[in-house]
Parts: sequence; C-alpha cells; structure tokens
Amino acid sequence: MTDKDLYGGLIRLHILYHAAIEPVFGLGIMEELQRHGYDISAGTLYPMLHGLERKGYLISSRESGGRSPRRVYTITGKGRSALNDAKIKVRELFGELIRGC
Repeated sequence: MTDKDLYGGLIRLHILYHAAIEPVFGLGIMEELQRHGYDISAGTLYPMLHGLERKGYLISSRESGGRSPRRVYTITGKGRSALNDAKIKVRELFGELIRGC
C-alpha cells in the first residue's frame, strides 16, 4: 500500500466538502487539492469524480461560458448526508490520532 492509497478517502471528502459550498469542476478542485498538499493528476481525479457521481453523492451538468464547456459537479442530498456522517467519524479519528502521538 502506498501513501496515496491512504489519502483517497480524504480527497473524496475534500471534494464533497467543496461541492457542498459551491459546484466544483475538475481543474478547480485539482488546484484546491494542491493547496492542501495533494499532488493529484487528472487521471486520478476524474475517476474519483465519476465514482462519486455513480454512487449518487454528486450530480454533474455541462456548463458553458468559457472557451469550452466543462462538467460541473454539485453535491446531492445523499452526498450531503454522507459528508455529515463522515464529519463525525473524521472528528473522532483525528482526536485519536492527535492524542495518540
């Protein structure tokens, strides 16, 4: 297992979190993740976005307005509920990680 294997869930939570604030798109969320230290390629990110959509956590639409249309992802009710549940679990885990060091 690589370190990247450990971070996949955190990256998905980041995506849901930001999609709960406003719709996200690939390049924009990739840049946001880079600000948090995640070096993620489009080849890794887009399958994650598609997977979150397939599972019903996100819904996408095509948005035009720039040079070319882009796919924009918005959180669903199921995604919002999953994010709220994850916040409880993450808070508990991080508490244990911090106290355990």
